[in-house]
Amino acid sequence: MAVLETTEPKSIFTLVSLFSLLGVLGISTVAYGASRAYLPKRATRTERATFIWLAFDALIHFFYEGSWLWLSMFGRQVNTSTGPLAEMWKEYTLADARWGTADPTVVSLELLTVLGAGPLAVYILSQLARGDPARHYWIVVICTGELYGGWMTFCPEWLTGSPSLDTSNLLYLWVYLFFMNTIWVVVPSWLMYDSYGHIAKSLRAQQALATLKQQ
Repeated sequence: MAVLETTEPKSIFTLVSLFSLLGVLGISTVAYGASRAYLPKRATRTERATFIWLAFDALIHFFYEGSWLWLSMFGRQVNTSTGPLAEMWKEYTLADARWGTADPTVVSLELLTVLGAGPLAVYILSQLARGDPARHYWIVVICTGELYGGWMTFCPEWLTGSPSLDTSNLLYLWVYLFFMNTIWVVVPSWLMYDSYGHIAKSLRAQQALATLKQQ
């Protein structure tokens, strides 16, 4: 009598998933702690929220995306790499296969992100800590770059029918692809709107003052 072998379905949420998400939570905690340490107590809620986001942004760019860039340069790629960070990125490649093969478009965008947006975020953090209003110009710059980067990461994929994306389960679709990327659309858009308000208000005040002087 033949014995039917049954195989249990492969678990989607693994220890690697857990530790990867805990890492993001840990970075969020560090960002919040930095805001408590470096921002003056008189800082507004908006300034504190901006600081926390930019600190989180910089840490993600340097440690998470920086590690991916290192694993994807000079002939390397995540799929053939070993180590904890390689395993974390292999987890993400289950949702977006391009990150496992050193896709040249993604590498190009990440070079700008890690080497450009990361240091710029740190510079804006120093401006926030000093209360320098000139930060609003640089906030618009970094947010424009990140919105463009997100668009160029996914638009080519959508136009070709999304062959590299796996949206077959809740974790890959809503956590890895949707939440982990949409947050870099929603928050930069809000920051650009806030900074536009400050810049426009200042320019209009200067214009009104100049008009008064001419009368």
